[in-house]
Amino acid sequence: MTDLLHLTLAEAAHGLRSKTFTSVELTGAYLDAAAKARALNAFVLETPEKALAMAAASDGRLAKGEGGPLEGVPLGIKDLFCTEGVRTTACSRILGNFVPPYESTVTSQLWRDGAVMLGKLNNDEFAMGSSNETSCFGPVVSPWRRAGSNVHAAGSGGAIAGTHLVPGGSSGGSAAAVAARLCLGATATDTGGSIRQPAAFTGTVGIKPTYGRCSRWGIVAFASSLDQAGPIARNVEDCAILLRSMAGHDPKDTTSADLPVPDFAAAIRRGVRGLTIGIPKEYRIAGMPGEIEALWEQGSAWLREAGATVVDISLPHTKYALPAYYIVAPAEASSNLARYDGVRYGLRVPGSDIAAMYEKTRAEGFGREVQRRIMIGTYVLSAGYYDAYYVRAQKIRTLIKQDFEQAYARGVDAILTPATPSAAFGIGQKGSDDPVEMYLNDVFTVTVNMAGLPGIAVPAGYDGEGLPLGLQLIGRPFDEETLFAAGQVIEDAAGRVTLPRTWWSS
Repeated sequence: MTDLLHLTLAEAAHGLRSKTFTSVELTGAYLDAAAKARALNAFVLETPEKALAMAAASDGRLAKGEGGPLEGVPLGIKDLFCTEGVRTTACSRILGNFVPPYESTVTSQLWRDGAVMLGKLNNDEFAMGSSNETSCFGPVVSPWRRAGSNVHAAGSGGAIAGTHLVPGGSSGGSAAAVAARLCLGATATDTGGSIRQPAAFTGTVGIKPTYGRCSRWGIVAFASSLDQAGPIARNVEDCAILLRSMAGHDPKDTTSADLPVPDFAAAIRRGVRGLTIGIPKEYRIAGMPGEIEALWEQGSAWLREAGATVVDISLPHTKYALPAYYIVAPAEASSNLARYDGVRYGLRVPGSDIAAMYEKTRAEGFGREVQRRIMIGTYVLSAGYYDAYYVRAQKIRTLIKQDFEQAYARGVDAILTPATPSAAFGIGQKGSDDPVEMYLNDVFTVTVNMAGLPGIAVPAGYDGEGLPLGLQLIGRPFDEETLFAAGQVIEDAAGRVTLPRTWWSS
């Protein structure tokens, strides 16, 4: 039989339709792969019984010539999406064993289109992190390793010895699972780069759509004006297929855009001839590795050779984006996370009175990074500091948005930048003493969230140690089609990413 684990999502969907294999066979192969890869810690909850039942139902529909565009396709779901009857924790102790009585809009649309749920994927606690090290379930291990590394698995589910790498965050479980061939695609969320950065670190493709393209209803909130759902998949086409199912207007979300959802996959072969691609000078930051600069130049050359015009542009307020983001996001987080008090659901730590119960529950339930961001957010919203910090950050946010608007008004169709300032780094290597060091990983991605724009990360090369590097394309509002077209050009030029051998299950 065909090696089911190495099919793309599009190839698997075709095989299911042509009855080359069944969804039960396909799902079983992925369940087995996930069981053998527990050393990566990508899944926090495997749901084999539910997956096989959903697969059997899909096979029944396929036998009748029925079903949706994702019929029988096995996916992983980030543990930030509420799944009816299936534990959802946001990878935080404070939610305990919370089982939602409702389904998020995004996942309900995936099930509507026939997808199969393999389980829930690890993420940074409440999506707060850039490395997937803040999860209460422990860090996710990237399936990638440096050339010549002696990393090995001590057996199925055993400890991993040697130097191992982060998969990026907060959607590290999603990126690692897709890269390791543990699912055909995965849901993810992006507040400041949490789809694009892990995709770049793991040689996968991830798109953060325009704010409002996908409903936020049923997704555990971090920063409501920045959060946006999107897919991580193996290639540009698979991302386009998934986004079409995930997107759409939702009356339950007041920020959801009432716009038609295009056939994104139809745009991937549109090409870039006649388009203008902007190169922002402000993204050439001090200390950027030469291999990142060279990759950026190579991406420009690929787009130019495909018929695009490449021009230099200026986004002058870019340098203020990261500090402004780390005021706006924690401020919204401090408000959103106030609901976790031990009264209605999740963890409760008894105290002498209700105030003591609140304090003990939140102190024990929230991890260190979440506590840090709540404290920052509460501080910048407090009397005497609101105008000095939060209001000024929102004004900067407006200026950042205007920078992009002016570039697009001058005829730029998309903007090309690096996705990350480096390749993946080691677990425990950054942020233990200086959290700002970790925050700098988002330097190329936060502007997109601050402006509400779509952005896609596409693998484009490797660093000197054989680790994947990605390029980012930023588009006009609700013009994800151009990003898919340009992303496909880069993917075709760079070639398909080949994952190293499966050392984690040896």
